[in-house]
Amino acid sequence: MVKATKAEKKIAYDAKLCQLIDEFTQILVVAADNVGSTQLQNIRKGLRGDSVVLMGKNTMMKRSVKIHAENTGNTGILNLMPLLQGNVGLIFTKGDLKEVSEEVAKYKVGAPARVGLVAPIDVVVQPGNTGLDPSQTSFFQVLNIPTKINKGTVEIITPVELIKQGDKVGSSEAALLAKLGIRPFSYGLVVQSVYDNGSVFSPEVLDLTEDDLVQKFAAGISMVTSLALAISYPTLAAAPHMFINAYKNALAICIATEYTFPQAEKVKEYLKDPSKFAVAVAAVSADAGGGASAGAAKVEEKKEVVEESDEEDYGGFDMFGDE
Repeated sequence: MVKATKAEKKIAYDAKLCQLIDEFTQILVVAADNVGSTQLQNIRKGLRGDSVVLMGKNTMMKRSVKIHAENTGNTGILNLMPLLQGNVGLIFTKGDLKEVSEEVAKYKVGAPARVGLVAPIDVVVQPGNTGLDPSQTSFFQVLNIPTKINKGTVEIITPVELIKQGDKVGSSEAALLAKLGIRPFSYGLVVQSVYDNGSVFSPEVLDLTEDDLVQKFAAGISMVTSLALAISYPTLAAAPHMFINAYKNALAICIATEYTFPQAEKVKEYLKDPSKFAVAVAAVSADAGGGASAGAAKVEEKKEVVEESDEEDYGGFDMFGDE
């Protein structure tokens, strides 16, 4: 079998990437740091059906994207170019972006702390029995971890933050975690950006729910309304407030002058004779009280009917047969 040359491999890669761009409109850009070949193979199997995982050198991917844009006129795909930085890969999909992202996240595997590795999270060693014999205390002393000997084994007394996020793992920390059997880190493909038919956005957008969208939409309407009211520019959202404010202004003029209009007459009448307003409130209260009294009367009447029915003479005969 003749081995393909580098030029032939590049041509084949260009053809494959261009074909996937033509076939799929949605792409997840994923970081592949510390992801092994076996793990990547399992991810490919899990996504098989509606998604395709493609890895490669950034220069080759950029070259293929540029060739596709030149040949097809699809300039939107050029938005991928700035995202191809670092150890990244592409997941082409026809499925739901959120579901595909969640499926990718399932394939994280635990990993030991290797010397020189930058810690992605804080590593805290919890108190408890380590199972190590007293001769291993030198590791704990170097790292200033308080211990005691309990039943012939080393026991950690208090929680200790061994490694902070962003720090490099030292040889002592790596050796101690290995002795304790702790695999503090987990690695997998991490979605960094989302490409959807020419648009690029953050993966956090995939976590938005309908309630979040409604809340953001309401906040936007509120801002538009406030701006429209501030500059006196009529909009559909600000129109009700403008009408109410205009009515208040017209009503204030009517109260201060002899001018009037039908909607202001009742207000002016109440202002001239406040006792009418008090009478109106009393009438409403009376109606409410009357309803309650009527309800109570009905209850009393029902009780009397029940009592009278209990005292019936059953056709003029005694219960015990006496006349």
